[in-house]
Amino acid sequence: MSESATEFYRIQKLPPYVFSVVNEMKARLRAAQLDVVDLGMGNPDGATPRPVVNKLIEAARNPRNHRYSVSRGIARLREEITLRYRANYGVELDPEREAIVTMGAKDALAHLLFAVVGPGDVVVTPSPCYPIHQYGVLMAEGQAHLLPMPSPDEFLGRLEEICRRGPRPRLILVSFPHNPTTQCVELDFFRRLVGLARQYEAMLVHDFAYADICFDGYRAPSILQVEGAREVAVEIFSMSKSYNMAGWRVGFCLGNARMIAALARIKSYLDYGVFQPIQIAAIIALRECEAETQRICATYQKRRDVLVAGLRRAGWEVTPPRGSMFVWAPVPEPYRALGSLEFAKLLLERALVAVSPGIGFGPLGEGYVRFALVENEHRIRQAVRSIRRFLAGGRSSAAG
Repeated sequence: MSESATEFYRIQKLPPYVFSVVNEMKARLRAAQLDVVDLGMGNPDGATPRPVVNKLIEAARNPRNHRYSVSRGIARLREEITLRYRANYGVELDPEREAIVTMGAKDALAHLLFAVVGPGDVVVTPSPCYPIHQYGVLMAEGQAHLLPMPSPDEFLGRLEEICRRGPRPRLILVSFPHNPTTQCVELDFFRRLVGLARQYEAMLVHDFAYADICFDGYRAPSILQVEGAREVAVEIFSMSKSYNMAGWRVGFCLGNARMIAALARIKSYLDYGVFQPIQIAAIIALRECEAETQRICATYQKRRDVLVAGLRRAGWEVTPPRGSMFVWAPVPEPYRALGSLEFAKLLLERALVAVSPGIGFGPLGEGYVRFALVENEHRIRQAVRSIRRFLAGGRSSAAG
């Protein structure tokens, strides 16, 4: 069989996963018994709330829950997420037509794009961006149009120009608090965005994975709070970060009934839904564990403060984020010419601290690295001490 015959059509659209370079290097160092502080992947380290775990155990013991579920999610879980939206955002949603359960946010986004994007359809998203926001579009045969986002207002200005002059977007995909840049918006941003989408007949998707991870009194708005949003928009909410349920894979797509119906149609061919005991346990999370989301958020805020203060003491100036579980940090000036991947490798080799290189989030992520707040405060202090020694050594070498 020739080499060309072994190339797969969609796989050719996907570049090598940049983060795997750091992950493989981290694995080699750990195999050599070196203590790496891993601040790379945004993988929550906290325990799922105990009532949720207890409910899972109870539900898993019932043989009736071992059968196929339903791809749209069980009715009680869809009802519970709509009650949360009513309580937290004052948004009324129909659990039958405007809510669907998904296997996490990635499942919601990837399958939604397959459902509503056609060959050549333009999908606009801020850049840099979480990889699935770009490559999900490419796998769906769409045209990913990455708009620079120095700030949300500048992104909106560029978006307005594209809507006027073309190529006019079929869909606009945003995410706030933003991964990786941590930028946040107020409700007026969404009002302008919804207005643009309605004027130019575009669909809107808001990936709201970090809905509850907000600091310093900031509260992230839902796009569905905007009047008329449900005519053009859906929002993706995940339980991964809000409830420390990353491995459980429970998410939701909420809003525009037509887009929800398209996603439901696709999913009916692809899956039988999340394992039913997990769905039953997720109901308990939504119903009883709202205080846990505040505790989880407070934990991330303390870690943010330790990391930012430590990096600043080391001479690495970073901006404290108002939301998300990340710190987006410019590569220190003496190392900027290396590029973010080589700097991340050097940081791992010399300081035993793993971070995500900005280039992994697209070309406009170059010049930055992303820290994930996924180690406890003691480990973060250990990391910043190592980083301080590394940076001081680098400056001494440069001075010599």
